[in-house]
Amino acid sequence: MKFCSECGGTVELAIPDGDSLPRHVCPQCGTIHYQNPKLVVGCIAEWHDRILLCRRSIEPRYGLWTLPAGFMENGESTAQAAIRETLEEACARVEIQQLFSLVNVPHINQVHLFYRARLLDTGFAAGLETLETALFSEEALPWQSLAFQSVTLCLQAYFADRRRGRFLLHEDCILRRSGQFSEHRRA
Repeated sequence: MKFCSECGGTVELAIPDGDSLPRHVCPQCGTIHYQNPKLVVGCIAEWHDRILLCRRSIEPRYGLWTLPAGFMENGESTAQAAIRETLEEACARVEIQQLFSLVNVPHINQVHLFYRARLLDTGFAAGLETLETALFSEEALPWQSLAFQSVTLCLQAYFADRRRGRFLLHEDCILRRSGQFSEHRRA
């Protein structure tokens, strides 16, 4: 950040009084510009024993498969964002069931949330950011062609929970570019 969005002045990186982290501060008007992680929200859209996936038509990860998901907008809840993103990316109507997976991705300042959801019908199709959509059973899922590690972790937990007959809330943290992750299960 170079300029203040309040007054247009040049900002400086400084630790404000009472804070412990460097922030972009405007010396002209005193505004402190906080930068916080972005939420990526989506759905594990279920139809009987299959899951809806989207093949990306945009970067990053063009041509790879993912769950329908995207950035949360201001003024909406996480559940509303999951419903909207599923409609935008897969033209799919869903009913939210429960929050299933929370994946922290601190090295890119993101948190990924995935809800279990029930597809209301099979009238899904490719949205603007999608090449194609399809339903996959666990056996047919394109594991090697999944776009994001957070989606892989989420789907691994989903199928394991489904086999156990009990869905828990899963919390993971993908560590900096190492491919390693830590995992926590919550009831």
